[in-house]
Formats: sequence, structure tokens, C-alpha cells
Amino acid sequence: MILEVAVLEVRPGSALDFEAAFRKAESIISSMKGYQKHELRRCLEADHRYLLLVWWDTLEDHTEGFRGSPEYQEWKALLHHFYDPFPVVEHYVAVGSAGH
Repeated sequence: MILEVAVLEVRPGSALDFEAAFRKAESIISSMKGYQKHELRRCLEADHRYLLLVWWDTLEDHTEGFRGSPEYQEWKALLHHFYDPFPVVEHYVAVGSAGH
């Protein structure tokens, strides 16, 4: 299992619009092959910052399957214009006993 982590900096004043668009976008990502679950969390100290966590079966399910799909273009159209700067996305695996 792979955990995708993205810190999303949303343009000031557009947090509510972003959250509404994300609610629409959730059905896109949750329908993709290899998707397990996701969480979106808003920062308490900076209400324009969000943490997106998405669990995938494999790295390729995200980087090739989702990002290479027509559905990603819809996701992109709904969400990418809210980000400034564009987020860095990283992928993590469990280590130690949690990884077995």
C-alpha cells in the first residue's frame, strides 16, 4: 500500500469554493483502479492550507493509472486552479512492523 501526501496551498479567499469543488472531485478519485481511501484535512493555523492523503494499492495506480486517465483531466479542471503554488506530491510506504 502506498500513501500519497500533498500539502495544498489554496489561493486566499477561495477555501470554501475549493471545498465545494473537492466534494465533486471525490467521486472521480474514488472510482479509480487501486484507490483505497482518502482524507482531506484543513490546517488550523493556516485555513487556506490543506493536507490531502490518498491510499493506493501501488505507486503506478496513482502515477500512471490516475494521472494518465481521462478522469484526471476532470479532476485537474475542478481543482488545479485553486493552488498557489502548485503542490508537491510525495509517496510513502510503511516501515517496520506496520509494513508487514
